[in-house]
Amino acid sequence: MRPTVDKKKMEAIHGYIPVAYELLEQNRISRREFLRIATLLGMSAGAATFAAACAAPATPAAPAEAPAEAPAEAPAEEKPAIRRGGTWTCAMQLQLLDHPARLSWVEGANVVRQVCEYLTETGPDNITRPFLLEKWEASDDVKTWDLYLKKGIKFNNGDELTADDVLFTMSQWLDPDVGSSMLGLLSYWGGMQNVEKVDDYHIRLHLDSPNIGVPEHLFHYPAVILHRNFEGDIIKQPVGTGAFLLEEYAEGERARLKRRPDYWQMGEDGQPLPYLDELIFVSIDKDAGVAALQSGQVDSMYDPRPADFQALRDHPDLVVREAHTAQALILRMRVDLEPWNDNRVRTALKLCQDRAKILQLAYFGQGDLSIDAHVAPVHPEYCEKPIPAYQPDKAKALLEEWAAEKGVELPLKVTLATKNDQAEPEVAQALKELAAPAGFDISLDITEPAGYWDRWTEVDLGITSWTHRPLGTMVLPLAYIKEAIGAWNETRWYDDEFTALLRKAEGTLDVEARRAIFCDLEDIMQERGPIGNSFWKYVWNITRKEFHNVVAHPTAYYLMNEVWKEA
Repeated sequence: MRPTVDKKKMEAIHGYIPVAYELLEQNRISRREFLRIATLLGMSAGAATFAAACAAPATPAAPAEAPAEAPAEAPAEEKPAIRRGGTWTCAMQLQLLDHPARLSWVEGANVVRQVCEYLTETGPDNITRPFLLEKWEASDDVKTWDLYLKKGIKFNNGDELTADDVLFTMSQWLDPDVGSSMLGLLSYWGGMQNVEKVDDYHIRLHLDSPNIGVPEHLFHYPAVILHRNFEGDIIKQPVGTGAFLLEEYAEGERARLKRRPDYWQMGEDGQPLPYLDELIFVSIDKDAGVAALQSGQVDSMYDPRPADFQALRDHPDLVVREAHTAQALILRMRVDLEPWNDNRVRTALKLCQDRAKILQLAYFGQGDLSIDAHVAPVHPEYCEKPIPAYQPDKAKALLEEWAAEKGVELPLKVTLATKNDQAEPEVAQALKELAAPAGFDISLDITEPAGYWDRWTEVDLGITSWTHRPLGTMVLPLAYIKEAIGAWNETRWYDDEFTALLRKAEGTLDVEARRAIFCDLEDIMQERGPIGNSFWKYVWNITRKEFHNVVAHPTAYYLMNEVWKEA
């Protein structure tokens, strides 16, 4: 007999959860979509998983005839006992670190997240759960959110985490002088005057406009919770609630973190996490990282390129874990500068993408083809569209029309800037060759990562690596609204119709209705937007086999609290 759930109890958490449950029963949304909706609205992950199982179709009756005898199963391998101690060493570039709210690259976040923590956590399954929070509750119109902190969590200086620390941190996110990408992402909050301290463990958000993504936004990588007395430099003041203590950070060289003995989370053995004694990051380039991983000098490397994946996939001492993502190498054009302020020129360059060819040349086919909108198939609201074809003749006609009007002689000479650590050079070279028949003469300006990140929002034409976000409604306000100019809106593009539709989508719980809105959002981006995108990346975590509880996170995050090393 199939178990049942009490829809009245669902409704007591939030009125929309039983509606989503009925959609799941009717096969109108997927199990993962139900889990996402239910957990975002305050249902625990365990309860949501149980409810999803209850909604599954009943198991068909067994056939009348006796089935053939099943082959004997091999005995399951005994799971090794967890062992404490040991060091994990990772090859990863180490750039300038100061204020965590200004983090704009995942590498820095992978160091900071070991010391400081988030109110929520979005796991490898793309489901968001409470972390420093005990729970959250959303009003029926998702304009009021109540956040409840876990009690008894302490910073590594001995102070208890309270609402004062959270309010201080939020004030840093929303301070234009700090320069955090959170400011654009959370523009719907309306400012700190809408953040209320109810008591020492309870914060209430009174949003200017409804938004379903609050829990996921609280795991955006600059959103670590800071101590109320933080003065602006995490290297000088490495105070956090995390499982490790920062012992050393030398930009471009090495970072070392050691186990914190009084961490608040407990391991399976009943003792405080983490299991490992030490984490070390060494700042070396990708080629050196591959060699170091092959020789056993390091245990993992950050964000392997497809060529690295090919070189390491069959190594007997390594385990490869794959994740499909919303990570991309975005071709972006600054619409406040000529010639990219003319949509004909932008469209012409987009038409020069032979997406399948670029994916094969740059990424060995290890990805999903994309339309020219920053919404991926892994996003629940993604609206499937035909993949645009390579059309150099149409691109040439548009470029010739523009050139005749402006009195410009073709070919159009432009410079494409990017970095060299994530297959960007291969994408850039392919685009250079594919765009030549249309009348583009592209020069390439390819630098080390630091050389691009120092100017990534300023170049007029570039390829920028964008990491994974679990919701389409999360990435778009980071980069494609007016409020994000000065932070992560590197193209300076915004569109009033687009913004109005995005705000509507942010407050729409019904995933089918939200997907319908995204059909229009994607059309706008393709027709007059500032970006091209050939494919969405697969990513890999490649780690030595003696390490357990390792996960491949779609954002390439290192979640190290429960990782342990076999003797």
